[in-house]
Amino acid sequence: MDTNLMQMLFGLIVAITVLVILVLRTRVHAFPALIIAALIAGTVGGYGVMETLDSIKKGFGGTLGSIGIIIGFGVILGAVFEMSGAAKRMALTFIRLFGKGREEYALCVTGFIVSIPIFCDSAFIILSSLAKAISRNTGKSLTTLGIALASGLIVTHTLVPPTPGPLVVIANFGIDIGSFLVWSMLLSIPMAFSMILYGQYAGKKVFRLPALEGNGFVSIPYGNILEEQNLEDETDELPSAFLSFLPIAIPLLLIFLSTFLNAIGHKTGEASGVLINTLHNMGNPVIAVGLGLLTGLFTLTKNFSRQEVIDATDESIKQAGIIIFVTGGGGALGMVLRDSGSGDAIAQALVDFSIPAILLPIAIATLVRFVQGSGTVSLVTSSAIVAPVVSSGVIDIQPILAALGCCVGGLFFSYFNDSYFWVVNRTLGIRSTSEQIQAWSVTSTVGWGTGVIILLLINAVL
Repeated sequence: MDTNLMQMLFGLIVAITVLVILVLRTRVHAFPALIIAALIAGTVGGYGVMETLDSIKKGFGGTLGSIGIIIGFGVILGAVFEMSGAAKRMALTFIRLFGKGREEYALCVTGFIVSIPIFCDSAFIILSSLAKAISRNTGKSLTTLGIALASGLIVTHTLVPPTPGPLVVIANFGIDIGSFLVWSMLLSIPMAFSMILYGQYAGKKVFRLPALEGNGFVSIPYGNILEEQNLEDETDELPSAFLSFLPIAIPLLLIFLSTFLNAIGHKTGEASGVLINTLHNMGNPVIAVGLGLLTGLFTLTKNFSRQEVIDATDESIKQAGIIIFVTGGGGALGMVLRDSGSGDAIAQALVDFSIPAILLPIAIATLVRFVQGSGTVSLVTSSAIVAPVVSSGVIDIQPILAALGCCVGGLFFSYFNDSYFWVVNRTLGIRSTSEQIQAWSVTSTVGWGTGVIILLLINAVL
């Protein structure tokens, strides 16, 4: 390996090390930490200071230009779902659909859908009351029900666009959002199913039932704890199932339709005609999610004043600021790695050491996730590193599989440095450290392991 390649690799190693230390051990937020890492990767790697700064600005602006609007629309739609009760309506709909005895599957599917517009932390808190009501009504372990709900939420949050993390991955790899949406949903289903199966086992080991009064819990199954609670008591105040699902269904269907038209050869252009071009335009993620947002605003907020809606959406925009800046920071790091040639250096190192290509995105995302806890940061960082390697063509891997590998790696072993770990365990009343790890750390790792195995099999076949 020549001196320039070694310097580029050294710069990248130093940059990632500094990033991890800043996020994990200091008061520095992930956004400035990513910008600092980008500066180090460029300058230590032999790229000029001004050139590095130009790449940072280009990467930051380019990334937010493609997905910042979608993130903003998505978080506002999430606020609409939260204030209107649409999320609870969806849960009740799936519970009736799946039937008695399959409540954990209903909650998982609910989480899978609801996490598209609502951040998983908030969505779990909103829907946990339903899990507690079901537990009281059926005597089924709240741990099992809570794990199922948390699994559906986190799998979508980590793999399925238009949630922010996967959008960053898609932007970094430059792949079609519709195609990635199909692949990620197909991959996430067996991952979520494996997590439910483990949750059924964990529920027997870490048994929880909500107490009849207050917010307490009992940790062993008492036969007299059952409370006949009618889950339909508040449905008169909730929007209809049709209106609740519509704001999510519209953008997903439009994106799917645009992808399908491309697949069958009807691409956009003057020769395609007005109808085909219109459908393609409406399938653009910005327009599709925007139409979903407008639908939600005009159909789900009729019982609220204009000021109440504005206040709720203002609060959601504040939450979006964090993820938007982290996303832009990841784009800046990725652009520095592209422009400086560090991506080519990684590719050459892979060739020299004969590392299987499919393992690279999984390993990087898994390591970053384990060390600093944030799934989104692990997706941003791993895709920024791997995408330039894939685009160079030196390693033989399909970009969509590499992108999925980054997403799967971001699910590994949620524990103390992950806010979702605390949200899930505290909401379910699990205080013991060993039980917390059994209930959620192992669950997330089961989903990660399922995803890794499936990706390895797909890569072997393709």
